[in-house]
Parts: sequence; structure tokens; C-alpha cells
Amino acid sequence: MSLEKHGSCLCGAVKLSVSLENASVDACHCSMCRQWGGGPLFSVHCSQPVRFTAGQPVFYESSEWAERGFCGQCGTHLLYRLKSGQFDSVSVGVLEGDTDWVFDLQVYVDSKPAYYCFANQTKTMTGAEVEALFN
Repeated sequence: MSLEKHGSCLCGAVKLSVSLENASVDACHCSMCRQWGGGPLFSVHCSQPVRFTAGQPVFYESSEWAERGFCGQCGTHLLYRLKSGQFDSVSVGVLEGDTDWVFDLQVYVDSKPAYYCFANQTKTMTGAEVEALFN
């Protein structure tokens, strides 16, 4: 069963639609995600590439293999994607509605600083484990 969700940036200039396999939410603790948003990136993995229904995000090449999309007007962080086209992850906070999200995965746990922790019992993966999935 596929979930179709819609969302937008804070100012509404960029609108998007996504297809999700489930309502799973993950948190990425890598240093880039924390620097980009001031804390871990909470996101959902898309089963198909993100579709933009209004406006277009600005993309920043954050590494050799990935880019981050944001609204050029209000700065809302919208998505992280692999340049290969094999993976889009959308910030869960930009999606409309109160779907029964399930926080069930934390990645780059070996990069998580000691000043915060989550009570949720989730699967965890180190940076090396995550990178091995895409190599």
C-alpha cells in the first residue's frame, strides 16, 4: 500500500507530492544534517522521485554523491537526494496532515552528539553501515 502525501515550504512557493511505502520516519545524526538544520534531520524515504507541483527548490551539492533542496525564498529544508537518482528523502515536517508516523530508524548514530537522546526504541545504523547500503 502506497501513501500519497503533499506538502510545501513555509511560504508556499514550493509545493511537492511524494509517494511513500509506509509511514516510517528516520532521524539522521550526521554532522551535515545537524549543521543544515540545527539538529537531526527527521525525514521519510520516498518510493518514487519527489514531484514538484509548484515552484522549484534550489539545490546545494553537499557532497560528491548527494544534494539538499530548499526553498530559495523562505529557506525551508525540503529534501535530501542522491545524485544517482536512487534515493529521495523529504523532511517530514513539510508534509501535510497528522499521519500516524512511526519513528523507527536512526542513522549515523556514531555521529550523534551526547547532548541529546530519544526515548523511542528504534533500529540504529552507523555511518559505515549506511554508506555500505549505497555502494
